[in-house]
Amino acid sequence: MTIPGFEYHRVPVADGVSLNAAVGGTGSPIVLLHGFPQTHLMWRHVAADLSADHTVICPDLRGYGASDKPAETGPDTYSKRTMAADVVALARALGHDRFALAGHDRGALVAFRAGLDHPDTVSRLAILDVVPTSDMWDVLHGADAAVAFHLYLMAQPPGLPERMIAASADAFFGHFLDVWTRDPAAIPAPVRAEYLRASAAAVPSIVADYRASAGVDADHDRADRAAGAKLTMPVTVVQQDWGAALGYDAAAVWGAWAGDLDHRLTAAGHFMAEEAPGEITGALRSLLAR
Repeated sequence: MTIPGFEYHRVPVADGVSLNAAVGGTGSPIVLLHGFPQTHLMWRHVAADLSADHTVICPDLRGYGASDKPAETGPDTYSKRTMAADVVALARALGHDRFALAGHDRGALVAFRAGLDHPDTVSRLAILDVVPTSDMWDVLHGADAAVAFHLYLMAQPPGLPERMIAASADAFFGHFLDVWTRDPAAIPAPVRAEYLRASAAAVPSIVADYRASAGVDADHDRADRAAGAKLTMPVTVVQQDWGAALGYDAAAVWGAWAGDLDHRLTAAGHFMAEEAPGEITGALRSLLAR
């Protein structure tokens, strides 16, 4: 499946790794990064709107969708630092040395890392429905952490999680599409089927992405926090009120990382770019105007 009106490119970004990217519109560039268990198609509504006056770039992340899925050779293969470098290389290959960046879920963690590692490249940053990796591990406690059981499953050493997930891939990935969605009609059957197909074909790389978050990604975040690193660009965060459910102040978590912060709560479900595309487009347009 494709986003209507967008052109598709296969762009080399690292040795042996190329990303699939949909590109549409003209104007100042914005890159939109998808999350789990999805592909760039999750941005189809928002991308169509923004492309009226922006160049919109929607890639499949390394290890997802139609992008390359290198074998995990160590913790850096799917670190958010590596995946952020992919995104910067993609934008530069398409002619953009500076761009706005928005990410959802896993893509938001990549976007966060890009904002820290490439502050002169990322002009504005939008984060949808996550907290930074190190903070995520800090706020998950006891039985309440059961809501994030998949984080612990995919943090295990290679072998067992891949086999368990591959044995029931549609049920596993479909579970998240079902329980994280407040408006099931927002993900039509053909789109849902594409998400399931793409995810089932990417089990090892998806697990490697999550495994990195239990190790090297959290280490990178903690090192930056200890060094006093901050996001220097304008930042917008839109998320569900997970803080109330799990007992933490999400706005304060993000305020510790971003000085110029617009923090918003939404009544939409996790897949908010599909459930409430007008709300998310509005938040992004407000960010782009700052």
